[in-house]
Amino acid sequence: MTRIRPYRPGDEAALAEICLRTADAGADATGVFADDDLWAEVFVLPYVARHPEFSFVVEADDGRVGGYVVATPDTRDFEDWFADEWWPQFADRWPRPQTELTRQDGTLIYAYGRRAGAEPYGDTHPAHLHIDLLPDFQGQGWGRRLIDTIVEALRADGVRGLHLVASADNAGALAFYDRLGFTRVPSHEGVQAFSLDL
Repeated sequence: MTRIRPYRPGDEAALAEICLRTADAGADATGVFADDDLWAEVFVLPYVARHPEFSFVVEADDGRVGGYVVATPDTRDFEDWFADEWWPQFADRWPRPQTELTRQDGTLIYAYGRRAGAEPYGDTHPAHLHIDLLPDFQGQGWGRRLIDTIVEALRADGVRGLHLVASADNAGALAFYDRLGFTRVPSHEGVQAFSLDL
């Protein structure tokens, strides 16, 4: 029976694959960057490395992982850790671009610029999350269940607010967060941020 379970070591390859196959505004991002591995090293793997207790997966009967939610309870602390400890290990593999000529350049510039206070949402809603489901796991309620699971875990930890950022081009995701009661907040061009009081 398909179920939600806590992340465990060994899930990383599956999480990286899910991230890649949903990263282009919900569509498959394979080949969008010169190096497909970049997506996961920015958007999912640092979360399970830093906060495995706030990482959950959807697992099918056959053991296949088809989705995940990952979160940090303290965005400011996480972003400093990302800048000081996580991202420097990739400096040789992915040097900082001088200018943004490609989408990969844009994501690298974002990664190099991550630091506490870079985004305003963490001031009032300190936690943030990333959630992704493969297409054959969508439309079955797993997204809502993953959100419920992470909200419950964050509340139990005393976190008072949660935020997330979605691509403005991902109409399905935007409607999903609206249905779940998230509030749209002022956002940068190309994205839509949401907040939720816990």
